[in-house]
Amino acid sequence: MEQIQSLIQMEYLYGLAGIILLIVGGLTFADTTNPKRWTSGFFWVAYGVIMLLGNFIPPLVVGILVVLMALVAGFGGVAAGREMLPPREVRLARAAVLKNKLFVPALAIPFFTIICAVVLKNAQFGDLRLFPEKNETLAGLGVASILALVLACVITKNSPMQSMKESRRLFEAMGWAVVLPQLLAVLGIIFTDAGVGKAIAELTTNYLAVDHRLIAVAAYCVGMAVFTMIMGNAFAAFPVITAGIGLPILIMQHHANPAVVCAIGMFSGYCGTLMTPMAANFNIIPAALLELEDKNAVIKAQVWTALPLLAANVVLMYVLAFR
Repeated sequence: MEQIQSLIQMEYLYGLAGIILLIVGGLTFADTTNPKRWTSGFFWVAYGVIMLLGNFIPPLVVGILVVLMALVAGFGGVAAGREMLPPREVRLARAAVLKNKLFVPALAIPFFTIICAVVLKNAQFGDLRLFPEKNETLAGLGVASILALVLACVITKNSPMQSMKESRRLFEAMGWAVVLPQLLAVLGIIFTDAGVGKAIAELTTNYLAVDHRLIAVAAYCVGMAVFTMIMGNAFAAFPVITAGIGLPILIMQHHANPAVVCAIGMFSGYCGTLMTPMAANFNIIPAALLELEDKNAVIKAQVWTALPLLAANVVLMYVLAFR
């Protein structure tokens, strides 16, 4: 069946993200306080070009840009300039005037996302859908973010250019780790196509007594957590571990309920997310934004929650998956 075209397409949102990154790169080039402004600026501009023109330039060019970005980041070429913020007294006075209005743009993002994903999910204008099919929530998040930006400019009486300067400040605080989720997601696809799941299945059946349900369940849940710690992303780990342990051993051999296996398996992966620096967007970036001295402080605080949750997931899957 031919898919109905939509007014709001994901390419538009990726293109908008690319434009923002290009502006960030331009601001970085112009920042004489940044000791590595040329390499840092190149990193953000290259990322912006990939987001904006990725569908129009040859894959080889995209690959070269990604390799160059990795080299720049690997050799410490991504750095932050001096923050050009107003004095603390001025910022506190401004915050005292705005008060709780500051939360309106942030709360507007989930609010408008829900409206787009639930109320306007199937909206059509003639032969065109409003949002792309199967991507309503993600497209709604993009639209909500744009609306929140408009609200922020109205409430604070600042220009859109100020938002670009703040975007640059946040990007520089996050550094190269901002691209890690995308790279790790691609790595998960590569691992799956390379047959890593089959290799895991062979190792598991050869060295673990997976004929016992409890051991098979523990192998799957712990495997999801560990592989997520390696990959930094439970969505990347899921197809690999499920293809290696979940499907052939739990579902085919022990006849476990697929829905329970998949749901609790993902929860187990999230336990790994809490314990790895590879999940930079969850664990390293918050530490950087909060200016914590220990970059692993978030992980150290979460590990004592993650381990009991992982054990609970093993018990829940063993109890619920074979009913």
